[in-house]
Amino acid sequence: MAQQVIDMRSRPAFLHDFYGKTPGTKDYEVVKWLNGRVGSKEPEHFTRSKDAASFADEIKAAGITTSVVVGRDTPSIKHSNDEIAALVKGRKEMVGIGSIDPHRWGVRAAVQEVERAVKKLGVRGINVEPGFGAPPRNCDDPMLFPIYDACDQLGVPVSIMSGPTAPSLDMVNPSAVGHVAKAFPNLSIICYHGFYPYVNEIIGVALRWENVFIVPDMYIFVPGGGLYVEAANGCMKNQILFGSSYPFRPMKQSIDDYRTLGFKDDVIDSVMYGNAARVLKLGGA
Repeated sequence: MAQQVIDMRSRPAFLHDFYGKTPGTKDYEVVKWLNGRVGSKEPEHFTRSKDAASFADEIKAAGITTSVVVGRDTPSIKHSNDEIAALVKGRKEMVGIGSIDPHRWGVRAAVQEVERAVKKLGVRGINVEPGFGAPPRNCDDPMLFPIYDACDQLGVPVSIMSGPTAPSLDMVNPSAVGHVAKAFPNLSIICYHGFYPYVNEIIGVALRWENVFIVPDMYIFVPGGGLYVEAANGCMKNQILFGSSYPFRPMKQSIDDYRTLGFKDDVIDSVMYGNAARVLKLGGA
């Protein structure tokens, strides 16, 4: 039974209306709705993370060793890398992943910001969301390659967020991840939301490219999600990682539910902790 837990995808509600910051808004209702769709027993649990201290308390109460707070930089949701760094600073139970939108920054400035975020702010990786950009792009678009190269040179992973909430499923393209993995074989590529609903396809990419890591997070609990467990129990023990996707699913419930999904005894520790510790280069990996 896994004792230590790294939650690879978490954001407190107070960070943005999109996460349920303001009751009575359309965004708040969407957070409640999505919690219900992915099996949350308490659809308004996220109201407890009303500030940084309460968010930290919830992480500790859930028994999480390290919570990975993931920034976003899209036309509709922007967290500066400074904001993410300030949130996690001095809190041993949190680390941050920065984010960059090359459309907004321009490629040269985006690369400079990646370098600043990693070297000065201490983020553990860089998140990109090309399918949510303006215009939306697949993750193998040449505009993104300087970002990947910068992360590769800096020795930090890149995370790509893509799933069924993308503006178009045409942008949820696992084959594009394979093109990036081939071009940057030493770059760790974290796939948030498991590129659901294309579960077979992203597993096929990860089978071919061992530098691809899948975080199914809340989508492991929807139809077809069992394939992620099957992959981990097979040859991908080291490539499937736990994420609660908080605030869209409760932390503690997600941990408990992951432990009932059928992961083998010699796999669960890797999924819940070891794989993430290695990819993020955290102590004890």
